[in-house]
Amino acid sequence: MSLVGNWSYPTAIKFGAGRIKELAEACAQAGIKKPLLVTDKGLASLPVTQSTLDIMEAAGLGRGMFSEVDPNPNEKNLEAGVAAYNEGGHDGVIAFGGGSGLDLGKMVAFMAGQTRPLWDFEDIGDWWTRADADAIAPIIAVPTTAGTGSEVGRASVITDSVTHAKKIIFHPKVLPTVVICDPELTVGMPKFITAGTGLDAFAHCVEAFSSPHYHPMSQGIALEGMRLVKDYLPRAYADGTDIEARAQMMSAAAMGATGFQKGLGAIHAMSHPIGAVFNTHHGTTNAVCMPEVLKFNASAIADRFDQAAAYLGIDGGFDGFRAYVDELNDSMGIPRKLAELGVTEASIPELVKGAIIDPSCGGNPVELTEANLTELFKAAL
Repeated sequence: MSLVGNWSYPTAIKFGAGRIKELAEACAQAGIKKPLLVTDKGLASLPVTQSTLDIMEAAGLGRGMFSEVDPNPNEKNLEAGVAAYNEGGHDGVIAFGGGSGLDLGKMVAFMAGQTRPLWDFEDIGDWWTRADADAIAPIIAVPTTAGTGSEVGRASVITDSVTHAKKIIFHPKVLPTVVICDPELTVGMPKFITAGTGLDAFAHCVEAFSSPHYHPMSQGIALEGMRLVKDYLPRAYADGTDIEARAQMMSAAAMGATGFQKGLGAIHAMSHPIGAVFNTHHGTTNAVCMPEVLKFNASAIADRFDQAAAYLGIDGGFDGFRAYVDELNDSMGIPRKLAELGVTEASIPELVKGAIIDPSCGGNPVELTEANLTELFKAAL
């Protein structure tokens, strides 16, 4: 089977090895003539980024780049990115990289033409309608990891550097116009990033499947996304040059982010404040939180995971699925407890407050309160 395709769900996606060469065509499709490539500090000097800039330059698109992006991007990074965009006279953004580069790149395109401050557009009620939709620049998304799925998302997670809270900024037009999913761009990922990002995709699928909200399309996507991770993440981890495994994981990442339109839950409600306070890797933090959250939600999700386990070829129903999660984490060197990521018991009250206000709370199958979140953090510590 050829792992190449042109998809239009949820946006236009050019999928397949080597398709980064079609970047100029994607820019033309989006109406971009002078893009700003936005990526993170770690990627900026790597060959994968420099070769992409070469493709841009050869097509007459320049080689404008902004890379002052932290692993958990904040409003200061965004302010600098918007300044670079406007000063350079750019007319669109190529969001390039993992979750941080993708999220900040999307926000640069969103905020470059706005007159209101960023936090006015937080994902609360209909605050997104405050934005001038006509001022949002077109976006091309090029993921270089297989995890967040931000390339097919209508929102970005930005950390408030003052309060250390992660906030979600949403607008329908933040969905990239064209996505290039080229698994060759992920070949150079080190093992710990392959594991962390892959388990992020898995967490998205698990939480979407767990969510009590009605969305059968997302439910089906989440289930198949879990299967792809189960079958291909160990292969990608063992051999980073396995293009089939890299491609299937890139699909799983996009599926996880599409699936979680159904909702996320306690895994993300916990990991967002942990990442904001302790600057931990998001996907790795999700993986550490998952076993305790599965146990916490057991009364509400055991039956559906009995069915999922059968589809995934896991014996023992829900309990077998939980055991599989522990085994998968262990096989990739994921810490067993949050304390190994530097989380302290003294920080739990602050983390609980961050979790309570996180939009992810609403997708958890068991209601999250300060009391039970406190116990959940303690159990995961």
